[in-house]
Amino acid sequence: MPLPRTPTATHPFDQVDLGRMPYAQAFERQREALERVVAARGGTQTSAGVVLTVEHPAVITVSRRASAGLHVLATPEALTRVGVEVCETDRGGDVTYHGPGQLVVYPILDLTLLNVGIHDYMRMLEQAIIDTCGAFGVVAERDPAVTGVWVRNSSGELAKVAALGVRVRKWVSMHGLAINVTTDMSHFGLIVPCGLTRPVTSLSQLLGERCPSWTVVRATLLEKLAALVAEKWAAADAKRSTP
Repeated sequence: MPLPRTPTATHPFDQVDLGRMPYAQAFERQREALERVVAARGGTQTSAGVVLTVEHPAVITVSRRASAGLHVLATPEALTRVGVEVCETDRGGDVTYHGPGQLVVYPILDLTLLNVGIHDYMRMLEQAIIDTCGAFGVVAERDPAVTGVWVRNSSGELAKVAALGVRVRKWVSMHGLAINVTTDMSHFGLIVPCGLTRPVTSLSQLLGERCPSWTVVRATLLEKLAALVAEKWAAADAKRSTP
């Protein structure tokens, strides 16, 4: 069987911007993309998959974890008043918020092609966010105790600037990450984000007038993620070709 051909570092996956799209509709687009990635296996692949980017209308997503629903603090009536939908999701993690001004990224990638396990995949997503924040002068970091990407706020506390939650089916990734750019942070008060009583922040809060646009953050994140995916693919190809 021929080995997959490693693409250039700038184009290891297809890119699709879904624009402003409701959560449930974007979820279906993920499922469709996953089936296409699975169907492409067995040939000479020139793409590791597709990365979808989207901006959701205000929505709280609740995982199937037993305690997740308890972390929605607002009543259904209060959520209706502020125009926030609630959707169940099959990703990992707990409860989170998506809304305008937040960059949501769904990498639908063949992890077998990249020879990447779930733990390493999560660390790769975190690194892409850290590298993106760094491009705008924001020092971001991991917290070994919990998933996500964190920055020091004005009080010196670790505040979450980006959340992660994934699922893997047939060794293809779904769901992904969300970076708060110019997000309405008051909506996070409706939930216990990711089940953690910790502060959350945004690039806008950190950078003020220097905050880049959603479009610029998207382009930077895709560039940083592409470099990391291409590196993993090259290493996987080298390993496969070693006798």
